[in-house]
Amino acid sequence: MPNIKPVSDLRNYNDVLKSISVGKPVFLTKNGRGRFAIVDIEEYEKTQATIKLLSKLLEAEKAVQNGDEWLTNEQVRESLGL
Repeated sequence: MPNIKPVSDLRNYNDVLKSISVGKPVFLTKNGRGRFAIVDIEEYEKTQATIKLLSKLLEAEKAVQNGDEWLTNEQVRESLGL
């Protein structure tokens, strides 16, 4: 069940922050409508990494559809600095 609180609960922000954990954000409402989400920094970083990975995969998929050449294993290692 999502953890939903009115934004006015931020007056006691320590209580709000205590209820946040990885995978369990707190959703804040204003005038009864969803307005903000507070997430744990680990969850935020994980989400950002996922977005970056999906972006790269989309780039790769478009390159394949356009008939671009594939990279060799050595080219991939070089580009990654391995």
